Amino acid sequence: MLALTGVTGALGGLVAARLADLDPLLLVRDPSRLAGAGDPPVPDRVRTCTYADGAACERALAGVTTVLMVSAAESPRRREEHRSFIAAAARAGVAHLVYTSFAGAAADATFTLGRDHHDAEEAIAESGLPATLLRDNFYADVLPLFADGGGVIRGPAGDGRVAAVARADVADVAAVVLRDPGAHAGAAYQLTGGEALTMAEVATRTTAATGRRTTYVEETVDEAYASRRAGWPDAAEFELDAWVSTYTAIADGSCAEVTDDVRRLTGHAPRSLEDVLAGR
Repeated sequence: MLALTGVTGALGGLVAARLADLDPLLLVRDPSRLAGAGDPPVPDRVRTCTYADGAACERALAGVTTVLMVSAAESPRRREEHRSFIAAAARAGVAHLVYTSFAGAAADATFTLGRDHHDAEEAIAESGLPATLLRDNFYADVLPLFADGGGVIRGPAGDGRVAAVARADVADVAAVVLRDPGAHAGAAYQLTGGEALTMAEVATRTTAATGRRTTYVEETVDEAYASRRAGWPDAAEFELDAWVSTYTAIADGSCAEVTDDVRRLTGHAPRSLEDVLAGR
């Protein structure tokens, strides 16, 4: 039995659509959010749980052999939630876990949320669960959304480059892995686009592709914190750290490596920024 999490979100929804022929079990926090997401699933293929509720996760995973674990929403309790779900999967006897991690996952990752992914990878290793790690770079779908209402992307990215990956390519890879998980046991794939761009190049190419003027303005780290605090006065400190470190991770080259994993696993070239902006 195959189970998918995150199916009401952007990535999980794409994976669910690609694997609809397998009739996967859908693990959701709120079944009502499935409404309007295409053909309604068969009720007995939907189970409710939250990562934080280990007992509910264990019940939801009963009989599951393979599960896609889409990383939890950003929060101060994210690491606890990840560890709760991973432990529940081990107790439930899941045979293979596929986790959406980050390309720069490390205990000292520049991108602060990459440290959460490293902790989840450690928890998976400690659990003894056979696993496959999908270490995604930043999403190409998201980079143009960094622009403010005036079309300006601001941050301390310098001339650093980012090999951003299309969500659709990650979904394609996930579908390949989940159709034959045994062939990918123990593997860690670094999923990137086919090129690494500076944020100035992202802005220029977004302008050309959409006709909406987008520019990049360099900030210092201090200026970046100040502008985020001004724009989001209620933001928690961990959110500010995550926003600013997105740019500093680009600046220091943490996200610049281009790999061939998307092409090798799916058989097609990674989508370009223009492909993403065109909805391809």
